[in-house]
Amino acid sequence: MPTIHLPERCGVMLLPDCSLFPHGGLPLHIFEDRYRKMLEDALEGDCFFAVARLTDDEKADPAACVAPVGTIGLVRASHEQKDGTSQLLLHGVMRVRFTEWHNDHPYPYAGIEPVVSVFTPESQSVAAMKTLRGAVEDAIRSLPDDVQSGVFSLLDRAEDPALMTDIVCQQFIHEADLRQELLEMESVGARIPVICEYLRKASAAAED
Repeated sequence: MPTIHLPERCGVMLLPDCSLFPHGGLPLHIFEDRYRKMLEDALEGDCFFAVARLTDDEKADPAACVAPVGTIGLVRASHEQKDGTSQLLLHGVMRVRFTEWHNDHPYPYAGIEPVVSVFTPESQSVAAMKTLRGAVEDAIRSLPDDVQSGVFSLLDRAEDPALMTDIVCQQFIHEADLRQELLEMESVGARIPVICEYLRKASAAAED
C-alpha cells in the first residue's frame, strides 16, 4: 500500500499462536485495560497498531518472548460496547520487524521497520502465480461450487505473487508455526513451494 505512510513506532498487541498477513482481516475483542488504552490512542491518531506472535509466556521485555516479525494493521471498524470493551476488525497492511521495544507506554510499544516482500526474477511471476493457483484449486476441488467461486474471486484480486501468497496464507495455512515461518520469509519465491506442499498434504489427509 504505497500511499499509506507507516509510523516509525506503534502499539503492539501480543497474541499466542496468532499471525496476521498483509491484506488479511483479523477480528479482535479488546478487553484488557492496556489494549483498550492502545486502541484509544490508535483511534485518536493514525489508526495503526501491530500484531505480534508470543513465542513464550509474556515477559517484561517483549524481545524475549515475541517473534521478530509481525504485521502492522489498520483499524477498519471498531465498536465500543457498554462495558468499555471493543469489537474491531484489523486489516493487515505490511510485514514489520520490531527493532526496539519501549517502556514509555502502558501497553507494548515498539519501533518498527517495513519488511519488503521480494519476488525474483520478475519474468517468472506469471508462472509462479499459476503454480500456486493450481495448488489451491487441487486443495479445494471437493468443496461446494459457491465456496470455490469465493476463493477464486479472492485469488483474482492478486496482481502479483506476493499478494497471492499472503491471501493463500491467511485463508488456508492453519498451523501456527508455519504461518509465522511464512510471515518471516522475505522471498516470495521461497514461500510458494512451502505453501504448495502444505496444501498437497492437507488435501491428501482430507481424502484419507
